[in-house]
Amino acid sequence: MNGLIRFLLSGLAVLLTAYLLPGVHVEHYGYALLAALIISLANLIVKPILIILTIPITIITLGLFLLVINALIILIVEALVPGFAVDGFWWALAFSLILSIFNSMFSELTSSKENDSR
Repeated sequence: MNGLIRFLLSGLAVLLTAYLLPGVHVEHYGYALLAALIISLANLIVKPILIILTIPITIITLGLFLLVINALIILIVEALVPGFAVDGFWWALAFSLILSIFNSMFSELTSSKENDSR
């Protein structure tokens, strides 16, 4: 049940982030859920491969290149989800940063509810 709540909150985070950024567009909540699902899958499958392939540049930039990898993941998702559009790399970078803030806040909310119920 907690996984379903986290999934729904991730979709809400995508929708809220798109609402805040004028360069990101989501048609409706269904597409936000689909984008959240594909972002999760891309972070699970594609991101570790990209991190391993870019270890030297990540070390040289002291880890800042990971932000570029996050933006690339968002652009990949934009190509796969029809109702999700990002106007460019910088909007994808801003989207990934704000989305992680929302997901952290929602994660904190769900984890505090778990701790309170125990």
